[in-house]
Amino acid sequence: MARLAQCGVAVLAACFVFLWAVATDACAAAGDTLAQIRERGILRCGVSEGVQGFSIKDSAGHWSGIDVDFCRAVAAAALGDPSKVAYVPLRASERFPVLEEGMVDLLARNTTWTLLREAALKAQFAGVIFYDMQAFLVRRPGGAQTAGDLKGATVCVEKGTSTQVHLREYSADNQLGIKPLVIDSAIEAREAFYAGRCSAYAADASHLAAVRLQAPGGPQMAEILPERIAQEPLSPVVRGGDQSWLTLVRWVLFALVIAEELGVNRDNVQARLSDPAVKRALASDDETDRSLGVERGWMVRAVRSVGNYAEMFDRNLGPRTPLKLERGLNRLWTQGGLMYAPPVR
Repeated sequence: MARLAQCGVAVLAACFVFLWAVATDACAAAGDTLAQIRERGILRCGVSEGVQGFSIKDSAGHWSGIDVDFCRAVAAAALGDPSKVAYVPLRASERFPVLEEGMVDLLARNTTWTLLREAALKAQFAGVIFYDMQAFLVRRPGGAQTAGDLKGATVCVEKGTSTQVHLREYSADNQLGIKPLVIDSAIEAREAFYAGRCSAYAADASHLAAVRLQAPGGPQMAEILPERIAQEPLSPVVRGGDQSWLTLVRWVLFALVIAEELGVNRDNVQARLSDPAVKRALASDDETDRSLGVERGWMVRAVRSVGNYAEMFDRNLGPRTPLKLERGLNRLWTQGGLMYAPPVR
């Protein structure tokens, strides 16, 4: 009997050691994202299924958009090469499970920063890349003229988005009795809207601007209503548990904003490093580089790969693009907007 008890203790001890080793390996893996990316030689970036201006693939297989540019900037910082990115198109409902399972290193996919997602899903938001608002798209001619006209109407909404929650709350607060038609993907939601299965489509205003471009008969056949019913600050996202990776991704974004503030762009960044103010802002010290695990010059590489924030915005979303979006809240803080980077030192 004593020998049996001893065997039992030995088995339990062995199981404990095994589980401790597995947990330690898992924690190490979760906390060393950059090392995994370097070993792989590729940054895996979760993007949308195809949203004009944010992340969309053309017929030649080339991805473009402000989220795509951000992935390229992170790859330049982390790997020294902005082309070392694998783009993984994801539905809204699958993006967080895919991130948590480690199938992507970074989400740059029209994702709204919320407390619930940060607390319950343990997702880490790197900073706002685009300040957006939730709105309604309706068909023309006819259709609702204001959000109040949607009383009792069926409204298309994509599954797994903050739009679902905000639509429900807005309807209840204003006693509209809106009936959400929850659809699995953005592509299917767009098709359902133009097929007449719902009276309106609720989503981020920037997303609706892209959907409007695809209206049968041309953009004039759809209109975004004037009301904005919720804030939608869109942010890149990483898994929890790796502070260094979060810091690197966050400061790549800040570097692009700082570059705009200083008048540094894709073409002049190398020459402008002779300016002490630019050097202080974009040339981090050796201690910071070592703690993040990156090679010297990572912020400069990020700017050189995609330009400053204004260049990214103008190239993908601005007045000379099909979307023709104004900067609005996405202007620098010195120009009446909300774009602001903390000090480097």
